[in-house]
Amino acid sequence: MPVEVVMPKFGLTMQEGTIQQWFKAEGDRVNKGEPLFEVETEKVLYEVETPAGGTLARVLYPAEATVACARVLAVIALDGEDPAAIAARYDPTRAPVTLPRTVEAAPALPASAVPPAGAGTPVTPAARKLAKEQGMDLATVRGSGPGGRITREDVEAALSRNVAPTRPAVSSAAPGGSPLRGRRKAIAEHMLRSLQSTAQLTITTEDDVSALVARRQRWQAEFSLTYTDLILEAAASALRTHPRLNATFQAGLLQEHGEVHIGLAVALDDGLVVPVIRNADRKTLREIAAESLALAEKARRGTLGVDDVSGGTFTVTNLGMYGVDAFTPVLHTPQIAVLGVGRILDKPAVHEGRVAPRAMMVLSLTFDHRVVDGAPAAVFLRSVVEHLQA
Repeated sequence: MPVEVVMPKFGLTMQEGTIQQWFKAEGDRVNKGEPLFEVETEKVLYEVETPAGGTLARVLYPAEATVACARVLAVIALDGEDPAAIAARYDPTRAPVTLPRTVEAAPALPASAVPPAGAGTPVTPAARKLAKEQGMDLATVRGSGPGGRITREDVEAALSRNVAPTRPAVSSAAPGGSPLRGRRKAIAEHMLRSLQSTAQLTITTEDDVSALVARRQRWQAEFSLTYTDLILEAAASALRTHPRLNATFQAGLLQEHGEVHIGLAVALDDGLVVPVIRNADRKTLREIAAESLALAEKARRGTLGVDDVSGGTFTVTNLGMYGVDAFTPVLHTPQIAVLGVGRILDKPAVHEGRVAPRAMMVLSLTFDHRVVDGAPAAVFLRSVVEHLQA
């Protein structure tokens, strides 16, 4: 029996993925476990491995096609099977596909539309993305990875040697504008679904966090940490005592989670990713600081894996470093709550009966009012503040 290759589903919120490239062409020999194609979601770039050895008999979707999860993308003929006969049973003209508006779906996908096997050197997704952004021809880069594989470090090294781009960056913008693609398109659709499918309500509080500032200064003598790390610690502790906010709501079912897995929103040039700190309530502040730094670095280098971005039960997003006082964060569904963090600003405030300069910060909690009322949400937010002021 031939093996159908389908669009994988990475996490509960993924609905579709965009094929960035194929590593094999129709008629090529494929081996189980080797990279077959690269897919992009709103979370990660991910190389999908070949599920079985044989011959790639049919490719149903070209690169840049956006395809729903579980849809058949290609078919592999096992050893001893006739690839031509199997390919004939899969008609590309009947493959439902969503393409960028500037691209027409072809009635058939010729082998020339897919990079041939062995053409060029193997390249990691992060390296290819950086080279594309910088207009660098990867043929000029020497790979240091296994089998000569080009890594992001190799591209960065080439750039640092002032290697001039061998081809100009090409704009795909049409006179009337260009459609969103890849991660940006997936984020746009996810945010719209979040707002359309939930009853989002945001409550805010401005509080004196002078003790938080002093605490960070003390800890910095021992290890590097950010205000976000301290807020992650406070949120994790509050979620342990207020499990109603540590929950997801999907298909009409509310599930409170016994484990606290906090997503940390990380801004990238082409969008936003939310890597997850697992069991955050069981970690020390030092461990949280080290893990959040490592995850943020992986996000910026484009090396996050599926496990790094899946399974979050609550999210923290901090815009304080951008000079933002307060904002309305959008739920990362199916999670039911997200905490937005503004900047810390010295202001006159009443302290111990006198007006004095104090470090003030605004916290904004967005929650799904279908499953959580204002009072328990406010109690949770107050618990976070009490942890920050301790």
